Amino acid sequence: MSKFEWRKHLKDIYLPKNNPEVIDLPAMKYFTINGTGNPNSEQFTKCIEALYSLSYAVRMMPKKGITPNGYYEYTVFPLEGFWDLDEEGRKLDYLNQDHLVYKLMIRQPDFVTQEVFEIAVNSVKEKKSQLEMDKVGFETITEGLCVQAMHNGSYDLEPATFALMEQFCSQNNLERLEKTHKEIYISDTRKTPSEKLKTVLRFNVKKL
Repeated sequence: MSKFEWRKHLKDIYLPKNNPEVIDLPAMKYFTINGTGNPNSEQFTKCIEALYSLSYAVRMMPKKGITPNGYYEYTVFPLEGFWDLDEEGRKLDYLNQDHLVYKLMIRQPDFVTQEVFEIAVNSVKEKKSQLEMDKVGFETITEGLCVQAMHNGSYDLEPATFALMEQFCSQNNLERLEKTHKEIYISDTRKTPSEKLKTVLRFNVKKL
């Protein structure tokens, strides 16, 4: 089998069009980590490093003499995150990033099991003891029926894209279920200027 690349094989999930659309997502496996507060903090950066370190530990296992059952060559999936506000943050009429609540995650191939996860955790612990690997979980998440769109540009301009998504819902007999939303970070923020960032925005809906 040729190398599995999410950009080529899963465009409907990771590279949607700019115009809002409906998607029904099945159960998928993720490494996850929960956090609170400002995403510009050192803690947030460490959460991301923990997820990527673990994900690359799995991908590189065969080179370490460990080949999980069903393993195949693949590209590590992009960083994703569910975003919400704490109780105090919801009372404010503006966004205070210190009140953000998040669950960051990186999707894993189907061959990843609890045993593979634990082997990867122990491997990362040996090399990067500064990371809080005990906070990372292995979860199966089913998002179900959602509306999504590709947001182009700065994160600060996301409200405009969410407004388009809300308008799409009202025109198509759909109702947004909650204020929580998901973001998938297609661009590398270290190399991409803010005006060229690509971020998938998504929230759960139900049919009316």
